[in-house]
Amino acid sequence: MYHQLYLSPVGQLRIVADDIALRQLWLPNEVERRQPESTWIDDAQHPIICLVVKTLTDYFAGKKVDFSLIPCEPEGSEFQKSVWHQLKSIDYAKVVSYGDIAAAINKPKGAQAVGGAVGANPIAIILPCHRVMGKDNSLTGYSGGLHVKKALLELEGIPYKENKR
Repeated sequence: MYHQLYLSPVGQLRIVADDIALRQLWLPNEVERRQPESTWIDDAQHPIICLVVKTLTDYFAGKKVDFSLIPCEPEGSEFQKSVWHQLKSIDYAKVVSYGDIAAAINKPKGAQAVGGAVGANPIAIILPCHRVMGKDNSLTGYSGGLHVKKALLELEGIPYKENKR
């Protein structure tokens, strides 16, 4: 595995790739509490890492980017992978609900399970779990913290409702 830190407007991100695809993208709270494995190589010149850095730089500069051009191979269960595959199809500045994803993967009563899979997404931002909202367009949770989700939504111009809990 290869990795590189990337300083973004929402904090430091860690990009993790192999020779085939992007495997992980850690949000700032993960960078703070996790360390790369000792066998990983810090490589800013790795082609997949370079592609991710360029795409993120454009994204944070407010440019409309197509995350689906980045090869992604997250590790997880078949159910999780089916949910993460749906994340990749959410267009820039669009949102879907957990129920929408559940219906798309033929699990119409599985919105809660979809929420668990979305929360376990190992490739944040690129597999845009921040674009998944409650059915009334309300913020639910976000593994990177709601402040990060809000910043990403605001960057894309996506309106949301604060959850009144």
